[in-house]
Amino acid sequence: MVSKTDDIPASVPNCSPADFARDGETANSKGTTSKKEPSCACGHGGETAVMNGDAGHDQAEEADSKQDGSGDADQAEDANEQEVIVIQDTGFTVKIQAPGTEPFDLQVSPQEMVQEIHQVLMDREDTCHRTCFSLQLDGNVLDNFAELKSIEGLQEGSLLKVVEEPYTVREARIHVRHIRDLLKSLDPSDAYNGVDCNSLSFLSVFSDGDLGDTGKRKKKGSELEQIDCTPPEHILPGSKERPLVPLQPQNKDWKPMQCLKVLTMSSWNPPPGNRKMHGDLMYLYIVTVEDRHVSITASTRGFYLNQSTTYNFSPKPANPSFLSHSLVELLSQISAAFKKNFTTLQKKRVQRHPFERIATPFQVYSWTAPQIDHAMDCVRAEDAYTSRLGYEEHIPGQTRDWNEELQTTRELSRKNLPERLLRERAIFKVHSDFAAAATRGAMAVIDGNVMAINPGEETRMQMFIWNNIFFSLGFDVRDHYRELGGDSAAHAAPTNDLNGVRAYSAVDVEGLYTLGTVVVDYRGYRVTAQSIIPGILEREQEQSVIYGSIDFGKTVVSHPKYLELLEKTSRPLKVQRHAVLNEKDSAVELCSSVECKGIIGNDGRHYILDLLRTFPPDLNFLPVEGEELTPESQKLGFPRQHRHRLACLRQELIEAFVEHRYLLFMKMAALQLMQQKANKDKTAALQDPNAAGGESENKPLALESCDGTPDSPTSSESTLTPEDSEATTVSENSSLTEVPIASTNGTHEPSAAERQNGGCDGPLEDPKSREVVLNACKAVGSISNSSFDIRFNPDIFSPGVRFPHDSNEDIQKQKQLLKDAAAFLVSCQIPSLVKDCLDHSSLPMDGATMTEALHQRGINVRYLGTVLDFMDNMPAKAQLEHIYRIGISELITRCAKHIFKTYLQGVDLSALSAAVSHFLNCLLSSFPDAVAHLPADELVSRKKSRKRRNRVPGGGDNTAWASLTPSELWKNIISEAHGYYNFSLQCESVDQAVEKYGLQKITLLREISIKTGIQILIKEYNFDSRHKPAFTEEDILNIFPVVKHVNPKASDAFHFFQSGQAKVQQGFLKEGCELINEALNLFNNVYGAMHVEICACLRLLARLNYIMGDHPEALSNQQKAVLMSERVLGIEHPNTIQEYMHLALYCFANGQLSTALKLLYRARYLMLVVCGEDHPEMALLDSNIGLVLHGVMEYDLSLRFLENALAINTKYHGPRSLKVALSHHLVARVYESKAEFRSALQHEKEGYTIYKNQVGEAHEKTKESSEYLKYLTQQAVALQRTMNEIYKNGSNASIMPLKFTAPSMASVLEQLNIINGIIFIPLSQKDLENLKAEVQRRQLMQDSGKIQEQQGSQLELDDKLPVDD
Repeated sequence: MVSKTDDIPASVPNCSPADFARDGETANSKGTTSKKEPSCACGHGGETAVMNGDAGHDQAEEADSKQDGSGDADQAEDANEQEVIVIQDTGFTVKIQAPGTEPFDLQVSPQEMVQEIHQVLMDREDTCHRTCFSLQLDGNVLDNFAELKSIEGLQEGSLLKVVEEPYTVREARIHVRHIRDLLKSLDPSDAYNGVDCNSLSFLSVFSDGDLGDTGKRKKKGSELEQIDCTPPEHILPGSKERPLVPLQPQNKDWKPMQCLKVLTMSSWNPPPGNRKMHGDLMYLYIVTVEDRHVSITASTRGFYLNQSTTYNFSPKPANPSFLSHSLVELLSQISAAFKKNFTTLQKKRVQRHPFERIATPFQVYSWTAPQIDHAMDCVRAEDAYTSRLGYEEHIPGQTRDWNEELQTTRELSRKNLPERLLRERAIFKVHSDFAAAATRGAMAVIDGNVMAINPGEETRMQMFIWNNIFFSLGFDVRDHYRELGGDSAAHAAPTNDLNGVRAYSAVDVEGLYTLGTVVVDYRGYRVTAQSIIPGILEREQEQSVIYGSIDFGKTVVSHPKYLELLEKTSRPLKVQRHAVLNEKDSAVELCSSVECKGIIGNDGRHYILDLLRTFPPDLNFLPVEGEELTPESQKLGFPRQHRHRLACLRQELIEAFVEHRYLLFMKMAALQLMQQKANKDKTAALQDPNAAGGESENKPLALESCDGTPDSPTSSESTLTPEDSEATTVSENSSLTEVPIASTNGTHEPSAAERQNGGCDGPLEDPKSREVVLNACKAVGSISNSSFDIRFNPDIFSPGVRFPHDSNEDIQKQKQLLKDAAAFLVSCQIPSLVKDCLDHSSLPMDGATMTEALHQRGINVRYLGTVLDFMDNMPAKAQLEHIYRIGISELITRCAKHIFKTYLQGVDLSALSAAVSHFLNCLLSSFPDAVAHLPADELVSRKKSRKRRNRVPGGGDNTAWASLTPSELWKNIISEAHGYYNFSLQCESVDQAVEKYGLQKITLLREISIKTGIQILIKEYNFDSRHKPAFTEEDILNIFPVVKHVNPKASDAFHFFQSGQAKVQQGFLKEGCELINEALNLFNNVYGAMHVEICACLRLLARLNYIMGDHPEALSNQQKAVLMSERVLGIEHPNTIQEYMHLALYCFANGQLSTALKLLYRARYLMLVVCGEDHPEMALLDSNIGLVLHGVMEYDLSLRFLENALAINTKYHGPRSLKVALSHHLVARVYESKAEFRSALQHEKEGYTIYKNQVGEAHEKTKESSEYLKYLTQQAVALQRTMNEIYKNGSNASIMPLKFTAPSMASVLEQLNIINGIIFIPLSQKDLENLKAEVQRRQLMQDSGKIQEQQGSQLELDDKLPVDD
């Protein structure tokens, strides 16, 4: 039996940014036989979906190999597979003997370092209390950093001895820190406080840890009665309450098991000289659970009790001194409670799933937390102190030279796969460390813990250096951005710059360096953290900049080496090399925007910085005097005045636009070639003049019909996009003036082109076809006349930049391109987004996934108002209600965030929680006159505080925030929505907003908290009380930074993942599975165990395991995916909700019904909090719940969920959709089980009608439905007979036994598979062979280029059209 995955699921919403290879969007470029590659007018084919991600790896090459068929890609793939074999050396087993334990076996691999065995031992239950030891083989100490394969004599079965080593101060500190970590290992407070990359996970609460253990349940019958299926009230369909507390269910493991009351550094530290000479390293002070106070010495030989007390120093060993090499052994001897509880704690710790405790690569913050007791913690206290000094003690060499680390990892060799893996792993590790350090530093800067390097200046202008990172605030200092929008521009510049850094890092040109950059928003301030170019602080900026401009183009310099390096990025980033005039009016060559500065550091590296204009400006938001936009833009009221003049197009948009133009180019050229052919035939028959006339009439018509062809999915909405119409006119003219063009350009033009392209003789020899290409190039605005090549000049419309006169024509061309790109965004990309939302291929659930859906199509969030207006004017707007609602809530919370930012800047640190709670009351509480509680004068002394006020950057009146009222805040939100998004909100208070747009206050609370970094107390808030405000200052627990940084990619792993997906789509499940497993290994190799992309990988693997019938394996992989999604994306992220649903399906298939229900209820609760009940995805969830409840014979409950699903499906898919037919059928089955045949018949008839109308009488679905109708009718008749019999004969009637069927698990599972998009097709062996043969035949045909019509109608161009490689 082979299975077909229904275009792996249609119902996956867009997950996190990194996750841009989504199940539904596999790359079609790798030779899949896909018939409809939509012409790019809207729903780009698969490749762009992948390329639109986070500026994936070498896109230019990818795009080109795609344009030339798929040959190169496959060769590269084979090469990859060759290399992989080298890596997988087989593992072997060694024996390990630790003091006081039995020897045990450990599986190791030859690539591992000795250090990794250390880590394993420090994690194992029986050896976890040791940190200071060496491993010895035959008496030789092994080097910690040696790979196992390099150690002589180490082989299968070798015995490694664990030998205790003497302590040093550093080792003693590490030991204490490790013991403290073990004692805290089940304590979630680090996750709530957002430290050390800990984050929350609640899966184990719902699965009771029994996933995969129980396998199939034994007794089906008796088992069913024991399952408690009743969902909590608030989860039932139609329930209006949205409680917050269930978001974080109580985990019984988290009840702290107390092993010690106090473990802290003693105040007698450090040891005096005479004790140092006795080997004392440091002193600890400990209070046991039994309340015994002891003082402990850490010496080189281990830990022992000394005779000191709190006030009396007596370092001599106590009697008995219990000298032990490990602190745990010592404590176990002096405290029975410690011994008992520590053992239990370690047992529990080891039982937890590793994914619940591994650190995530980047910190995830939780927006809710319970009230946690603040416990004494020496290590935390010490960390807080040292981090303020800006160095970490346990790193050799103290402070890290971030710039050196970031740049040297980039310089690592990348010739073969093992080298590339090593390089990417190093890059990723340094990046995540840098991001963490930069975040800590930024918080320290805003909290006032770092001294400025220019302390004399006013606070807004201060700059800081901490831990070798440079910090600056997002204000317009020295009027640098005065002409571009002042502070607004200064606030937007860092994110633009970060996008530039991201793009250049992705292109990854050898020899060109960017700075480590992290942008942190914290307490209303934007801080940019950058690594420091060696030597830049000693020189003035004017001397060091040797490329670019420091004054926005008034003075410009260039440098040949920079031009050479940037030239390599020009193609992938679509940046055109151009000349600008400097102050002496002489032309200077650049290959980037003028702001981009090149500086050679003291280390001799070529750095580029200030990449804020890497991408061209967005003319829709940049009114320029004397420039008219295209009608498409003008119709929508563009250009609009924006807050700043730095609005630029996104990289995804540039990619999509170029792709679109390429298809246009191919179509035009194809048409003209066909016409030439036709003309040749004509000329034979007719005389010349008529032929020419005939041609000029023909051509435009042909062109238009070509542009309007329905192969572009949106052709109904926008048949002719602006580009198309412009193209038509161009080609009409060119066809009329054909002969002269040929004569002038025929001889002269290509020579220039040949110089450009290194001579492209071959295909263009024939002047006719050369001219065809020339026309097509002109029409699409290509910068070359002999091949398709579109690039943008980022300096067009930059104030202050002047261009040489001889490039005027080129500049006009570039201006037109920019206008076209701006028009393309509004006339193609926005309609295509809305279309994807309409057919549910894009299913955002919250603000973040909505933003991502916009970004994937290259739409900036500033277009949100335009997108919402567009939806509002759609005839099918009822089917877009969910998207519209999410959009409105996103718009409101973003406006609130803008206001909150400036609001917070004027708040004193001591009033922070009061100010935040007051703001939330004004935003969300129905209480009309929210009054701020000025902090009670706990610490009066107003006089002194006045002097110190200017410490806080921004200053301002410290109590101005208290005068904000709800009506004023909502007025501001409305004017912000109008000013920033050009959208008119029809509401003057939160209650009107909820009423008018169907929003939920809890959803708004979640969105604003996540966007601003607020953490609130988890309890039930009464938003709707008109008598008291919802929030008090006690409810605000913390405020976190919101961090943006570059996400380094694992390129090889990603390519494997893509080719695995492609294989799966072609039906080669086994091969696909192997490739994806390989991708998983490589991802683990680069990212470590936790990462969003690994999560996507695991989800797909689980799905494949399930389809191939390996249910337990599917369960295990999906469990990992859920845990990872909770840890890396957040416990209520839309992706996590998806993962919960998949896991429930596999649990059901494994016979774990109660667990499946718990998981589905959890998913439903999360979804209610995140987006409410009215969402198409809720229909899928409710169908799942209804089916499982049907399976456990809870018919009434089941009907509530299934009928809700039916209602939602009818609303969002239209009453005639096949989904609705299926919903009717599911409802009918439950009514049948309840023996309510009339209702059952009614629903099944509805379903039958839909099938008949949609797929016809002959279709198997229609037949199935009609069979079922017959069966229901028979049952109904039988029941009626029996009833009549009873009425007639009373109690002595002879009753025929009726068949009431409880559904079989198999039939329920079959329906579950269908609604979740998994279809099994039973095939015989013979069919299988035929299918494989057919697929291979198509592959061959496609490789040899026979199916050209399917490849974007390339007709007979492949041999005639040069495309730049």
